[in-house]
Amino acid sequence: MATNITFHAGSVDGPERARLLSQKGVTIWFTGLSASGKSTIACALEQHLLHLKKFCYRLDGDNIRFGLNKDLGFDEKSRNENIRRIGEVSKLFADSCCICATAFISPYRADRAVARELHEQAGLGFVEVFIDAPLNVVEQRDPKGLYKKARAGEIKDFTGISAPYEAPEKPEVHIKTDECDVTEAVRRITAYLEENKYI
Repeated sequence: MATNITFHAGSVDGPERARLLSQKGVTIWFTGLSASGKSTIACALEQHLLHLKKFCYRLDGDNIRFGLNKDLGFDEKSRNENIRRIGEVSKLFADSCCICATAFISPYRADRAVARELHEQAGLGFVEVFIDAPLNVVEQRDPKGLYKKARAGEIKDFTGISAPYEAPEKPEVHIKTDECDVTEAVRRITAYLEENKYI
């Protein structure tokens, strides 16, 4: 761990940046099982917010593993590090006054709590969105065929089958995708952001 470093503050502080950009930064943290609808809703929300002329960017679980996190596997230690890195990266985006939408299974409550704490300590918004779908529903969807492979023992440490998923206890937004379509999900999340003066 590096010890010979000093934080170099910029010439523009957070409030001034927000005033100049007419926008506050916030991380919208989507969590849920594979095939619950996280990425689909995050994509739709990103598009909607950009059409509202809001600076928004999406970080997706699979996409991040092509670059920043390509050295990580899916065992518990790797999953912890995956989410630790994304917590730090999303905090940087939020600090730049971006609305950062992160779509990661992020199965462990403790890891999500660390990401939230990082934001709160920096005075940045953090909105946990639980994309909730029953296991039987996501197994029926199974767009990538991953559940079938996990059931056959071809994939180890698969969340919901051979590895745990710890559902949020008090998410800011709770979307049940077996009862709610993408348009309605985006409407609810946008309404939350408006009510809490993020947009």
